[in-house]
Amino acid sequence: MNWPDIRLSDHYLIRDETRMALLTILEYPDPRLRTKARPVTVFDAALRQRIEDMFETMYAAPGIGLAASQIDWHHQLIVMDLTEDKTGRQVFINPEILTKEGSASGEEGCLSVPGIYDDVPRAERISARWQDADGQWQQQPLDGLLAVCLQHEMDHLDGKLFVDYLSELKRQRIRKKLDKERRSRTA
Repeated sequence: MNWPDIRLSDHYLIRDETRMALLTILEYPDPRLRTKARPVTVFDAALRQRIEDMFETMYAAPGIGLAASQIDWHHQLIVMDLTEDKTGRQVFINPEILTKEGSASGEEGCLSVPGIYDDVPRAERISARWQDADGQWQQQPLDGLLAVCLQHEMDHLDGKLFVDYLSELKRQRIRKKLDKERRSRTA
């Protein structure tokens, strides 16, 4: 699926009298994307607000997944919604992959690498565990797009991007293309 390129800046929306922040999404090759995320240890109202802000940012981009590392908050937090009508919100805090099965290769894109898509090898099925927004542990098998998306977003938490699976030549071309697009946006 091709998503339009939209550059976000820090600003606020008023929606239902609740302040929601549209956060800046870091773009490749920003070195902050290489920071390894720390576990989330406090489950409070501030965390719930950050989750809401991340959903707003992800929907506005538009995308189906966003890791906290992409918004320069280096904690193990992922939000995802694979539905078209935005009714399938999922939150993964301190996620761990317990098992991997099968292999799948599909075209992936990334909000931190806008407009670039390529095939990436992933496990087809995984068993994962994570905490929800209240700190309660969840565990279940995942497959298909949900499994692929969680693996992609978990890579962000480890400071890895989908372009790291590509050849150095492809990464150089992507860097040049994104640099050119950034220069044209600021001109």
